[in-house]
Amino acid sequence: MKTASVTICAAALLLAACAKKPETIAAAYVSPTTYGDYSCSQLAAEARRVDNALATASAAQNKARSNDTVGVIFLGLPVSTLSGGNVADQIAQLKGHKEVLEQTQIRKNCAQG
Repeated sequence: MKTASVTICAAALLLAACAKKPETIAAAYVSPTTYGDYSCSQLAAEARRVDNALATASAAQNKARSNDTVGVIFLGLPVSTLSGGNVADQIAQLKGHKEVLEQTQIRKNCAQG
């Protein structure tokens, strides 16, 4: 009974070290003045670029998460996190930029969509 509890606790700790889901990663701080000099068309173009980069990074993060799960199951190690496949920091930065872009578009009364 004690061995099972230790095994469950160890597995839980290893899984906690795995790459996070992209949806659960909080946005990093990006200065609200970053895009202050951009025109509405420049803001829209940058928003598209950030959205595409975020989609690519989210796909990479999901792959890292899957690889970590498999690594923990078979090797006992979150392999993607240990090898640099975890791109949570990049996702946080992109989410921060996305928020600031949206706020700047609203502040400048840009037509979004």
